[in-house]
Amino acid sequence: MSETPAQLWRALVSADPTRPFVTSYDSSGGRVELSRATFDNWVSKTSNMLVDGLGVQPGDRVVIALPVHWQSLAWLLSCWSVGAVAEFVPDGGDIPAGAQVAVAGAGLLESALDSGADEVVGTSLHPLGLPLSEVPPMVLDYSVEVRGYGDRFPAYPVDPAGPALRSAGARTGADLAAGARERAAAWGLSADDRLGLFLEPDAPMTALGGGAELLLAPVAAGSPIVVTPVDPAAPAKVVERAEMEKVTVVGTAAGTAPLDGMPFRSVGRV
Repeated sequence: MSETPAQLWRALVSADPTRPFVTSYDSSGGRVELSRATFDNWVSKTSNMLVDGLGVQPGDRVVIALPVHWQSLAWLLSCWSVGAVAEFVPDGGDIPAGAQVAVAGAGLLESALDSGADEVVGTSLHPLGLPLSEVPPMVLDYSVEVRGYGDRFPAYPVDPAGPALRSAGARTGADLAAGARERAAAWGLSADDRLGLFLEPDAPMTALGGGAELLLAPVAAGSPIVVTPVDPAAPAKVVERAEMEKVTVVGTAAGTAPLDGMPFRSVGRV
């Protein structure tokens, strides 16, 4: 029977809610670590916000105009939890028009409003989830709004054959889940690994791969994720951070400058 990304996520949380899920660094060196249970709290709140606050129905489009960040990962899993179609914005590209919801950082809020989305949500991407410093008219501040929603979201009857992601082409939920398991097996990922995502600062969500493999493969395998920006001018700092976080496997996006001499197994570039 076909699986969905939401089912992969629920199985991961149920297996051991206390294990770390994502450790995220920003360019300033700020660090935040979220367990599976804590991250699931954000996923559940965001899912409730999508359904009860923004009126999202299965099949509706949600444009995620954010860089790879723990909050953007939460939005992605929330879309799949409610049966919405997550849509990525190509690096340097325009925000796709006519979505039900567009989610953007402070620098893209005007573009999100101009896209004609029914609802525009802004997020500061502060490591600790602090609000935006300024909120334009007709924009909802994610960090303020989401806290009012429930931290439990009942399992939704999501059709595995329904569209789930629009990035490099369109993929169904079944495509994404099957691709995640295939990639996890090909990469040899297990629950004993910690996957480091070494990405350019503010890397777009397309850096996760056409099927979001750099997120979903570790979800399928039970491998915690460490997201850190790459500074090619100071590779020793990245290695030191990865060793401190006990990274065992490194994944990088196509277009990311390679770092030579890394003492970790590489799963290649997607």
